[in-house]
Amino acid sequence: MSIFGIGTDIVSVDRIKNSLKNKKFINRIFNEKEILKCKKTKNTFNCYAKRFAAKEAFSKALGTGISNGVNFNEIIILNKKSGKPYINIIGETKKIINKKFKRKKSKISLSLSDEKKYAVAFVTISL
Repeated sequence: MSIFGIGTDIVSVDRIKNSLKNKKFINRIFNEKEILKCKKTKNTFNCYAKRFAAKEAFSKALGTGISNGVNFNEIIILNKKSGKPYINIIGETKKIINKKFKRKKSKISLSLSDEKKYAVAFVTISL
């Protein structure tokens, strides 16, 4: 496998905290599973901020940004039982990716981290 793209993003937790006051923002950016997870988490705002950063980092690794049919709420950031984060793609965004990669097997790697004021994500896409 070779690296197709790399993306990174850093987000202010306070910026996301303020944005979460808007229900339209929440539903446009986050999937139901992400919302449930973050509501159950002790550091709710950091949870949302890390997921937002991961979506941005993924779109950068993809090379499209959030446009041309790629939707934030179709890029779902989840965790395995071990705690390791991963990305699940659904809907139109998945169709776009399948077309872009011509159905080649791809591997998406994700790393998340946060401190009190910031959240950061790093994504690599390998083909």
